[in-house]
Amino acid sequence: MNPQFIRNSILALIGIFLLVVMYSCANMASPNGGPYDEKPPRFIASNPLPNQTNFKGNKVEIEFDELIQIENPMENVIVTPPQRMLPVIQARGRKAVVELNDTLKPNTTYTIDFTNSIADNNEKNVFENFSFAFSTGNVIDSLEVSGTLLNAENLEPMPGITIGLHSNQADTAFRKLPFERISRTNDKGKFTIRNIATGSYHIFGLNDINRDYRFDQPGEEMAFADSLYTPTFQFTSRNDTVWKDSITVDSIKVVNYTRFMPDDVLLLLSKEKFERQYLTKSERTQDNRFTIRFNAQIDSIPAPRLLQAEAVQDKWYVAQKAEENKAVHYWLTDSLLWKQDTIRVALDYLKSDSLNVLRPQTDTLQMVLRKRPEVKKKRKKGEPEPIVFLGMNVDAPSSMDVFDTVSVVFDEPVLNIKKEAFYLDRKVDTLWQEVDFNFIPDSTNALGFFIDRDWKYGETYRLEADSATIYSLYGKWNNVLSTQFTIKKQDDYGNLYINLPGVDTTAFVQLLNASDQPVRKAPVREGGVLFMDLKPDKYYARIILDLNNNDEWDPGNFAEKRQPEPVYYYPGFFTVMQNFDVEETWDVTATPLIRQKPLEITKNKPKEATKKKRDYKNEGRQSSSGNNSMPGMPF
Repeated sequence: MNPQFIRNSILALIGIFLLVVMYSCANMASPNGGPYDEKPPRFIASNPLPNQTNFKGNKVEIEFDELIQIENPMENVIVTPPQRMLPVIQARGRKAVVELNDTLKPNTTYTIDFTNSIADNNEKNVFENFSFAFSTGNVIDSLEVSGTLLNAENLEPMPGITIGLHSNQADTAFRKLPFERISRTNDKGKFTIRNIATGSYHIFGLNDINRDYRFDQPGEEMAFADSLYTPTFQFTSRNDTVWKDSITVDSIKVVNYTRFMPDDVLLLLSKEKFERQYLTKSERTQDNRFTIRFNAQIDSIPAPRLLQAEAVQDKWYVAQKAEENKAVHYWLTDSLLWKQDTIRVALDYLKSDSLNVLRPQTDTLQMVLRKRPEVKKKRKKGEPEPIVFLGMNVDAPSSMDVFDTVSVVFDEPVLNIKKEAFYLDRKVDTLWQEVDFNFIPDSTNALGFFIDRDWKYGETYRLEADSATIYSLYGKWNNVLSTQFTIKKQDDYGNLYINLPGVDTTAFVQLLNASDQPVRKAPVREGGVLFMDLKPDKYYARIILDLNNNDEWDPGNFAEKRQPEPVYYYPGFFTVMQNFDVEETWDVTATPLIRQKPLEITKNKPKEATKKKRDYKNEGRQSSSGNNSMPGMPF
C-alpha cells in the first residue's frame, strides 16, 4: 500500500477525532436523570379502608406511592366532627398517620380533610383536595354542602374561616354547642363540608379565635344563613374538553358525576358592634400634658379628678380627643401642676366586665414626667433669647380643589380664637378684595379649625394673619401668616353620573381608589348618584344599602337575626377624563355577588397552582458564548 496514502489516512482520522472531541467539549452537560416528576402522590392503601364502617381504632394510616410531606397539618388538616383534643398528624415516609386522641362517637362518620397539604417530598407536587372518611357505625354518610364566604363589608374572599353545621335548630346552639361537622374556607373563600347525614341544618361561619367551635366571644367574626338547608344530590353529566395540545381540541366527552346540593351557599362575615373597653395606658410625655389611651373608641371624654393637695383652678385642664377617639390628651392650665414631677388623678370611666357589660370603673393614676433635660444652646453676651412661636400648621396647597377646605391646626390649645384673627382676600384683576368665609372648629381635633367658603373655579385667594393675634394657653403667640392658593379650573375636572335601576332604598355610593379605599361618597337620589369635580383617574365603586339611614355600614347581629347591610361592587371601573361628563348604568344585582369585586383591588387574591415546567432534556447543558471551548480545557 502506498505509504503516502497511509499517512494521509492517519492524518484524516486524527482530524476527525479532534473535531469530535472539540464538539464534545463545547456541548458538555451534566447527567439529568431523565424527566422530572410532575405527578402528585397517588393513594395505594390505608388502614382502615376508605369509607370503612364499624371502625374501632383510633389511628388512621394512609399509604402513597412515594415519600410525602404534610404542610402545616395543624392548620390545613381538618378532622370532623371537631376534636376537643387535637389529633397528632404526621408524615412518616410514604404514609400519612393520624392519631385521634378523642374517644370516637358511636354511629358517626368521620372525615379527615387534608385540603392541599399533602405533597411529594422532592418536587412538592400537591395532591389537591384529598379527604378520607370512615364510620364507627354501619353507614357512611355521604352528602355534601358547599359555597363561598365573603367579608360582608368589602366582599373580600376570606380564607381560613371555620364553616360549621348544626342540626340542633335552637338559637342557642351556635353559642353553646360545638359544631357537628366543620370545614374551612380556602384561599378563594370557598368551602365544602363532606360526609353529612340526611337532615336539615343551620350553616355558620366563624373566625374561631379560641378554637372551641362555638360563637362565645364578641370579638369573633361570624356569619349565618337565614334559612335551613337540607342536603341532597342528583346524578347528572357535564362536557369535558380533551386537548391535543395547548391550542388544539382533541374531543369533547360526556362525564357522569354526582352533584351535591346546595352548592351555592353564600355567607357574609362580619363582627358585631361590640368591643371590650378598657384603659390601656396613661403617660405624661411633656410637662403640660398627659394622655389616657383606650383599646376602643370612646363616646365621651372621662373627667379626671385631682388628688393633689395644692389648690388649682377649677378648670385645670383642656381635653382633646385623639388617635381616632381612642385617646384623650389633657392639657394642664395651671402652672402649679405642670411644674410638678408627679400628678395624681382619679379617673372615672366605663370598663367591660367579665360578662362584656360596661360598668363604672375608677382608677388612681400617677402621671410621672419622664423627659430628658433639654440642652440649651449657648448665646453670645447680649444676644436676646429667641422667640418660640405658637406652632400653626396651615394646609392650603397652592393649587387647591374646589371641594376642599383650608385647615389650621395648632400645637397647643388656643385662647378665645375668632375668625377675625384671619383675613381672606380674593384676587380681582391685580387687586385684592376681602371676602367672607366660614370658620369652623374641627369636631375630631380640639386644636384644629377649618376655613371654608363657596370657592369659585380658577380664582386666587390670599389668607393672612397678623403676628401676636392668636395666643396659646401657655402664653405663646403666632408668627405672621401670609399664603396664597388658586382653585383649580372647571375643565381640570370630570363629572360622573351613575344610573342605579332598582335601588329604591336609602343608599350611598363610595368611589374607591386602586387600594380599595374610599375617596368620595355621595347619596343615591332619584335612582342615581352624581359625583361632580372628580380628578381625572380610574375609579372603582361600591354601593351600601343604608337600611337604618345612619350614613354608615352596619355589621350583622346574630341575636337580632340581622344580616349585615348589603354591599355591592361595580364589577369594572369608571374612567373619568378631564373636562368630560361620564354617564353609566349599574344594575347592582346583575353580576353574582361572588364575582363582583374586581380582581385588581381584591387583597386576598387566590393562589393559583402552577405546575413546574422543565426542559429536562437541555437542563444542565453548558455553553460559552463566542467560544466553543470550556475553560480549562486544552482545545
